[in-house]
Amino acid sequence: MKRAVLALSLALTAVPCFAASDVGFDVNINVGNRPQVVVPAPPPVVVPGPPVAIAEPPVFLVPRSLGFYVAVGVPYDLFYLSGSYYLWSGDVWYRSSHYNGPWGVVKYKNLPPGLRKHKLDRIRYHRDGEYRVYEVERDHYRGRHFRPGKESKRERKMDHERWKEERRRDKDGRRDHGGKGRGRGHDD
Repeated sequence: MKRAVLALSLALTAVPCFAASDVGFDVNINVGNRPQVVVPAPPPVVVPGPPVAIAEPPVFLVPRSLGFYVAVGVPYDLFYLSGSYYLWSGDVWYRSSHYNGPWGVVKYKNLPPGLRKHKLDRIRYHRDGEYRVYEVERDHYRGRHFRPGKESKRERKMDHERWKEERRRDKDGRRDHGGKGRGRGHDD
């Protein structure tokens, strides 16, 4: 009996020692491949663009203090930089290749540096000031401005060439007077 009690007490004291020593023995036998658990990716978060409805292309002006185009005469904070349109609506920035959308969400860090450099209140202040100047001097406004639809340099160049050709024809028509008197030689 003494031997049994001694063996039992030694076994009970040895078990915690083996557990603390972190010694283990494993035997694994695998036959075939384990089935892989496929977890589908979560659906992408879709943030619908703001409902922007602009009947006709707005005028974009460039206030000197900003250096980029701002839309005037529309109820939106709309800007044109680096070939893209940017819209501030509902505390979110949006970007599009067209002034009327479709709009995609843009993180603040992905905005062009020129737009990030200015606070929105200052942009609005400069935009409104430039718009007042534009309203007064509309026909003789000397600042940079454009209307979307003619952003392409090629289109602007072709329009300019057509204008030059029409002007040339008008000049030629005035010079000739259609061969009917009062020209330079006064063919009366």
